Amino acid sequence: MPLVVLCGLPGSGKTRRAEELKAALSAEEASERRVFVVAEADLGTGGGDGVARAALRAEAERLLSRRDVVLVDSGAELKSFRYELYCLSKHAGTPHCVLLCPGGAARPDRPPLEPPDSRHRWDWPLFVAPDDLAEPLPWPEIRAALFERRPPPPNQSTRSQPLQAAGFLHRLDRLTQDVLAALMAAQRNGAQPGQFVPLVVDGLSQAGGGEPPGLLLTRPVSLAELSRLRRQFLSYAKMHPGEGEGDLPQLGGMFLQYLGRNLQ
Repeated sequence: MPLVVLCGLPGSGKTRRAEELKAALSAEEASERRVFVVAEADLGTGGGDGVARAALRAEAERLLSRRDVVLVDSGAELKSFRYELYCLSKHAGTPHCVLLCPGGAARPDRPPLEPPDSRHRWDWPLFVAPDDLAEPLPWPEIRAALFERRPPPPNQSTRSQPLQAAGFLHRLDRLTQDVLAALMAAQRNGAQPGQFVPLVVDGLSQAGGGEPPGLLLTRPVSLAELSRLRRQFLSYAKMHPGEGEGDLPQLGGMFLQYLGRNLQ
């Protein structure tokens, strides 16, 4: 069943609109579907940083199914995050839509709003809530987009497939473990936030000039958080149509980028 992404600035009424949608969905007769609201407040996250986005994405992925409806109540200010949610729904074979809640005000602890654009497939169908919270949402149009439209077919980048040999997946698993071990060792040896941590790990490509790759440590990180991000990355990597062991250095670099984005 579908995914609805609520988008807007703080104070724009996203949570109220999510409750309105949940009530409309739950009120339908002869419906066995469940409706889940995935909200930053319920996950104990905030600020719209990489950790919060990763937690929202993981919870939405866990709940997405062909039967239930998932409402993501977050700022979703970044188009890259909306694209990630779109890919989740596409892989699950479910329709999705975006609901923009106007108004509100920017906050320094939140990323700037990148307004959704219906010309982008990850922002379509796009609905805009009325400025006045007392006015109802265009429920008939939203319902038609969610339940009377065929979901986009999974493409090569989102369809699960046994792409790599078992030996290659073992090497990728080992590489990501080694990266985590090197990061934890660097912290134990005194690496501080704001410091670039070079990572001398077999399988990682060297940067220009022969310098080892690494990661900018923006804050202290725990092994539990790193392990969660590693599991998420490996899940995505197994769906990626790779071309064999020659992709190992490239995927290693992608893992570092993934960590960098989600550890801000």
